[in-house]
Amino acid sequence: MILIGATTENPSFEVIAPLLSRCRVFTLKPLSEKEILLIIEHAVHEQERGLGKIQIEIAEDALKQLIVMSNSDARIALNALELAVMTTPPGPDSVRHLTLEIIEDALQQRSLLYDKAGEQHYDLISALHKSLRDSDPDACLYWLARMLEAGEDPLFIARRLVRAATEDIGMADPQALVVAMAAQQAVHFIGMPEGNLALAEAAVYLATAPKSNSLYTAYSRVQQEVQTGRNEPVPLHLRNPVTKLMKDIGYGQGYKYAHNYQDQMVEQEHLPESLRGKRFYFPVESGFEREVNARLRAWRLLKQRNKQEQKGS
Repeated sequence: MILIGATTENPSFEVIAPLLSRCRVFTLKPLSEKEILLIIEHAVHEQERGLGKIQIEIAEDALKQLIVMSNSDARIALNALELAVMTTPPGPDSVRHLTLEIIEDALQQRSLLYDKAGEQHYDLISALHKSLRDSDPDACLYWLARMLEAGEDPLFIARRLVRAATEDIGMADPQALVVAMAAQQAVHFIGMPEGNLALAEAAVYLATAPKSNSLYTAYSRVQQEVQTGRNEPVPLHLRNPVTKLMKDIGYGQGYKYAHNYQDQMVEQEHLPESLRGKRFYFPVESGFEREVNARLRAWRLLKQRNKQEQKGS
């Protein structure tokens, strides 16, 4: 059996894996503006299957609008052309003059290329996220508008903005997460279409914020350690001696209360024995994280100094 099929959707989403693995897939790309122009010209001059028996003249700006608004879809262009011709009476010269106004009236509204459940759904949100990561506010606004104007769920976009705030900005600008969550709440509060400006503001803020993935990579390191390393018990000095028995067997023994020390800095281990001295978080020299980095370095020096003073005493 030879099966030949065509779909406007991505076969990866719409065709089951066993069938897809036995098929040879050919990708048909959208028509270019030049190809749409050729199709329109052919339809205007074709005698048998086109409109060649009718005298038609299309204004240059009207033709450009028809091509652009067809959005690479020849069917939209041909249907709009036919409607414009059929609803336009011939002039004194027996020619139907198609103006920009007539073409716009025939088109009514642009058909946006978007599928909320298919490939476009994932491609456009990916483009938005990568534009945020690469600090391009103009591209962010474009991809955001492409999704919102096509009817995408605004909360789906808000969730990705929150993800970008934590994954690509993190501690470089902690306010980014606050702004992203505020946009999500604004969409809930005022709804759409007014909520689109809240999302636009958040997207531009995230795009122009300093970037750092150190928090993301730090958690990945910890996650790897937790999943593959030894899950040791909490050190005794960090445990809370809730009962007398717990206190008698050493819970809380040797714990140093930070507020009893200069600058609230104390040298003591907080990780299990096998991870003693291990670091997971490495802040970068970007945005607020530059200050965090300097603060951590200063604290390490203070802890070492306090440790030496404790030994001396």
